[in-house]
Amino acid sequence: MAISFSLPSTFSNPNFTTSHHHHHNTSSLTPFSTLKLTNSPKSLFTPLQTTCRRTITASATTFHGLAYVVGDNIDTDQIIPAEYLTLVPSKPDEYEKLGSFALIGLPSTYQVRFVDQGEMNSKYSILIAGDNFGCGSSREHAPVALGAAGVVAVVAESYARIFFRNSVATGEVYPLESEVRICEECRTGDVVTIELGVSLLINHTTGKEYKMKPIGDAGPVIEAGGIFAYARKTGMIPSQAA
Repeated sequence: MAISFSLPSTFSNPNFTTSHHHHHNTSSLTPFSTLKLTNSPKSLFTPLQTTCRRTITASATTFHGLAYVVGDNIDTDQIIPAEYLTLVPSKPDEYEKLGSFALIGLPSTYQVRFVDQGEMNSKYSILIAGDNFGCGSSREHAPVALGAAGVVAVVAESYARIFFRNSVATGEVYPLESEVRICEECRTGDVVTIELGVSLLINHTTGKEYKMKPIGDAGPVIEAGGIFAYARKTGMIPSQAA
C-alpha cells in the first residue's frame, strides 16, 4: 500500500534541472512533494563499508575520497545496464553484486574502470559529472548501484529530474550540483573533500575549491536514509512501519 505525505515545498521546484548550457523541460513532471511512497529497499540494506571517510557533526557532513570523473548525458543504461535490473537490492548479496556492476555501461573511452575487475566495491567514493546526469529510463537501481559500489555523493552540472528524485527517495547518494563545470577541471583519481555544510568541493590534488548549490531540504531526507526512514524519523509514519 502506498503512503502519501507532504514534504517541504522546495522539493517541487529544486534548482537542479537546468544549467548554463541546457534547459530541461520539467513542466509535465510530478512535484516531489506529491511522491507516493513505495517500499524503499534502503531500510532493508545492511551498512556497507566504503573507501570514503565520512565525518558527521551537528552542523555539517564531510566526505573525503577519490574522485571518478565522467562527462555529459551519462544515462541510466551506462550507470546500470538493464540486464542487471533483475538483482533485488533488498537482498544484501544482490545489493553488493549490483554495486559491482555500477557504471559498467560506460563506453570504452573510459579507460579506467569504475569498479576494478573482480572487485565488489569501487575505490572512488565521489562521482563528478557534467550536464544531465542520470538521464534515460527511470530506474531506482541507478542511484542504488552507485551507493552499493561505495559512492556517497555525485557532483554534477545538472541532473535528470528522475535521478535526483530517486537519489533522495532511496537515500543512497547525495546528488549535488556544481556552480561551474567541475568535470573539466578534475581528473579521475584526484583527492577531494566535500564540505556539505558550506556547499564546497575541495580538490586537494589541484588545490582548487568550488562552490556547489546547497542541497536544501533534500539533505535531511538523504541523511536519514531515504523517504521511508525520514518519514519514520519525523513521525510522519509509525516507526515500526515497513
